[in-house]
Amino acid sequence: MDSLAQALLSGAGPDEIGRYELPSHYEAAHLLASDLGMFDGVQDNDVRKSLHVGQVPMPDLAPDEVVVAVMASSINYNTVWSATFEPVPTFEFLKRGARQGGWAARHDLPYQVVGSDAAGIVVRVGAGVRHWKPGDHVVASCVQVDEQEPATHADAMLGAGQRIWGYETNFGGLAHYAVLRASQLLPKPAHLTWEESAGVLLTAATSYRMLVGDNGARIKQGDVVLIWGATGGLGAFAVQMVKNAGGIAVGVIGSEHKAQALRRLGCDVVINRSEIGMGGDSAPTPQRTIELGKRLGREIRRHVGEDPHVVFDYVGRATFGISVFVVRKGGTVVTCGSSTGYDHHFDNRYLWMNLKRILGSHAANLHEQAECNRLFRLGHLSPVLSEVFALKDVGEAARLVQTNRHTGKVGVLCLAPREGLGVTDPALREKIGAARLNPLRDLGAPGSAEAS
Repeated sequence: MDSLAQALLSGAGPDEIGRYELPSHYEAAHLLASDLGMFDGVQDNDVRKSLHVGQVPMPDLAPDEVVVAVMASSINYNTVWSATFEPVPTFEFLKRGARQGGWAARHDLPYQVVGSDAAGIVVRVGAGVRHWKPGDHVVASCVQVDEQEPATHADAMLGAGQRIWGYETNFGGLAHYAVLRASQLLPKPAHLTWEESAGVLLTAATSYRMLVGDNGARIKQGDVVLIWGATGGLGAFAVQMVKNAGGIAVGVIGSEHKAQALRRLGCDVVINRSEIGMGGDSAPTPQRTIELGKRLGREIRRHVGEDPHVVFDYVGRATFGISVFVVRKGGTVVTCGSSTGYDHHFDNRYLWMNLKRILGSHAANLHEQAECNRLFRLGHLSPVLSEVFALKDVGEAARLVQTNRHTGKVGVLCLAPREGLGVTDPALREKIGAARLNPLRDLGAPGSAEAS
């Protein structure tokens, strides 16, 4: 471990941090351009084979950027996409961005440091940075925007220059250090540990925009909200937001182990998809879609007496046709992803004749992320961390997400030597209580004695 990292772990203050040089190289989870094609003709694109952990050079710092010493990060599904080189190799994103020239050209390298979440300590700021200084405890937004583009000032997610850090850019968060724009930083919730706070912003803010913000479904008291994959990172935060809004959360999961997790989150209705004859990642036929939609609709009405106002869908091909069918007349299907495939099929009669809406949503702008982060800082939202891995085992962590054997969020310790560090407001933590902060931590693995 380099001297700056050692000083940080020993409690170095803001003045002391500047006395240490940035290391010339640092440990990072990365992909290699030379590995492109390694999965050609292979049925299982095992991310453990493509994710490497080793030393990479420290990049130069642009005037609007910061260097963060990353204490912890987490696995998002975009890291799985990156590591499988699908649907397109993310090295193509790096080449495209580098064509802007200037500082952007640094990103086009034969390796890519991945990861779109981070919690850590600011250790360097560029000459143009105003609101952050060394020693600040921060969490990182995954969204990079072009602040000189007019559309950014209406909604940053509409800007053509918007990119997801650590997926469409280099120098991501699954590393000892990360380089990112100052406009990506928000204050770390003081009562959370490094690993807890590193597993919230990308997924929670995405769910916030989808459900709560002005750009999403804008749920209200009494709304019935159907949540597919309700114990995943996105879904588990969606459940909390629906409950906070006074809505009725209907969660769909695939196992009894995940049903237990969902009940801990306070979900009103828990539906095991295998019990309605739905399983796997394949899209059902048109006839089967209607049949499954009718089954699911009957099950929801049996519990709450009416059809859902909103369907929260990031699963994609395997569920989307059912989502369009099952949402009530005038209802909204909001989607932010397609983990089972992008080619969605649905019967348009049920959309147009029943005046339903399909709403696309992607990540969240900085204001939405700040509002979401505020809810964590107030204790109104809780992390959904289930497991934590060391950086050297990042391949195993990503494989867990790739094979959908996880619940909630999977954390990764980077510079933090152990779990439980980073809390600077122990009084609030004690007031909220450990059980509320970590509802998924002691469930045990699927099939274990604790899980049964």
